[in-house]
Amino acid sequence: MPLDPTPGPASAPAQPPEPVRFWAVDDLPALDPDPFLDEMLREEPVTRIRLPHGEGEAWLVTRYEDVRFVTSDPRFSREEVVGRDVTSMRPEPVASQTAGLQYIDPPRHNRLRRVVARAFTGKSMQRLRPLAERRAAELLDGMERAGAPADLMEHLHGPFPIAVIRDFLGVDEKDWHRWAATGEALLSAGAESKERAAQAARATRERIVELLRHRREEPRDDLAGVLAQAAAEGEITDDEAVSLAIAVQVSGGHAVRNNSGSMVYALLTHPRHLARLRREPELLPKAVDELFRYVPHRNGVGIPRVATEDVRVGGRLIRAGEVVYNAYVAANRDPEVFHDPDALDFDRKDGPHLAFGHGPHHCLAAIMARMEAEVIISALLTRYPALRLAVPPEEVEFQRQGLIRGPRTLPVTW
Repeated sequence: MPLDPTPGPASAPAQPPEPVRFWAVDDLPALDPDPFLDEMLREEPVTRIRLPHGEGEAWLVTRYEDVRFVTSDPRFSREEVVGRDVTSMRPEPVASQTAGLQYIDPPRHNRLRRVVARAFTGKSMQRLRPLAERRAAELLDGMERAGAPADLMEHLHGPFPIAVIRDFLGVDEKDWHRWAATGEALLSAGAESKERAAQAARATRERIVELLRHRREEPRDDLAGVLAQAAAEGEITDDEAVSLAIAVQVSGGHAVRNNSGSMVYALLTHPRHLARLRREPELLPKAVDELFRYVPHRNGVGIPRVATEDVRVGGRLIRAGEVVYNAYVAANRDPEVFHDPDALDFDRKDGPHLAFGHGPHHCLAAIMARMEAEVIISALLTRYPALRLAVPPEEVEFQRQGLIRGPRTLPVTW
């Protein structure tokens, strides 16, 4: 039974401390939901947890409406996390605390986000989509030359988002080979030595600085052009422009690789859904949106927030200075919002999912991630009417000890 956090009379006996649950965040099979999150969502939607690394404890919020509340209320700060050794999944922060938009609050967050948002528009996606379709076709040409069976992660899901990010940034094709190695190293930095990761970061920064300098001389309608113009006009600093470009490159490649791989795995293991998409290709945008809800994008939780004053959430009092994690993947399976939440349902009419977050930190790249997923799935459905897994579903190997869940390999035949 939840404790009443309201202080009683001085003579009242002290209340026992909130129980704290240790969450190991173990690897899970394929697309299985996390049983710990399922249990908390249904039995204790706001609970105290301790994670494998860092110090202290944190609150975990799992219910849809509570997650929306915490992520949109300015009394929960990401800036306050910087420099604190909070309980966490990893020994290092989930994202760089000095680059991009992840660890800053309004008003600085609003200023930087407003600049980057100019690149993520419907018009820019119309410009980018034909390039993305061309990249997908070229990659599938290569897969066909290699012959079946083939690994979709190697031939499509891995290189495709990196190619799209380079087009989005505005990297000339003649320079692609110089970006390829550093991009791959950055995306796999968690599994590499610190020295190699540092080398990749330095090389990436040098490439970005060079690209932004070139865009000041020759403006274009791409992300580098938007950032270079904003820096030239004093809207953002040169360092902020570089940090924003790096953040987009790293997060865009890694997340889309794993998400799109998981989506295709979900379709290949739901043959009736796959057959329906072949019959009704106009259903693709809605199907992609449901796949974003259904696929467990993250393992565990991401970047926490710190309460800047006492706030009551879901009947619990979170004190100023306490750490709060939001579980978007749990919120996307909340039975109070989503009917039969564990089912993949292309006809779903429930509330909007939270796969891209909520509030000021809602993912700016959502419009591009949706476009990339549509391009990938459409290309596969159109080109391979008999596409299927080349091994039993349980033999598909998934990432281990990663922050983003997804297939490590995805062997298919056609």
